[in-house]
Amino acid sequence: MEERIHRETLSAQAYRALRQAILSRRYPPGARLVVRELAESLGLSPTPIKEALAALAREGLVRSVPHRGHQIPSLSAGEIQEIYELRDALEGLAARLAAQRGGPELAQSLEETLNRQREAARAGDLEAYGDLDLAFHRLLWEASGNQRLRRMAENLDGQVRLLISTSAAVPGRLPQALEEHRVILTRIASADPVGAETAMRAHVQNAWEALKGFLREG
Repeated sequence: MEERIHRETLSAQAYRALRQAILSRRYPPGARLVVRELAESLGLSPTPIKEALAALAREGLVRSVPHRGHQIPSLSAGEIQEIYELRDALEGLAARLAAQRGGPELAQSLEETLNRQREAARAGDLEAYGDLDLAFHRLLWEASGNQRLRRMAENLDGQVRLLISTSAAVPGRLPQALEEHRVILTRIASADPVGAETAMRAHVQNAWEALKGFLREG
């Protein structure tokens, strides 16, 4: 029993370390993940590394390639569109449920996060902005009270971050994204479920349009 708990703990450590490395794009799309090399770098045995990679594969953050191990996926335009179509529905539902269930504490937390986003934007710190953007959305996922929704939204966001830390990194997008967050916050503070869902879905759709143009130009 103790051995199994210990192994699960090591697998969780490996999972967190690898997930963070992937989302920070230390491994570019197409990069191979070699179990032996990862085990050496993390000071772990191969078993927790393999278990962590299996969990990350279920999230779509890595792909299992026959006879080649695991690889960071290179997302096609069609795959990215599918992700955003799902985000549209999930994020909209999260905002609607959060407006129903969140209360004044949620609105206050969202406002504090949005103010920090503005500070990061003024400083030109897109990495911090991207982390705060995720924090803003995560507050809504958690306030929705739906744990399956939260897990699915986390997975989809992780897949997007394989490509770009935040769609606000697209030139000209950042001020619009901040304004859209302000509108979402206003609807949440007003306990307006329909308005919150509408504002969130517009936000996701605008992010996709900006990213689509960015990818087309790239």
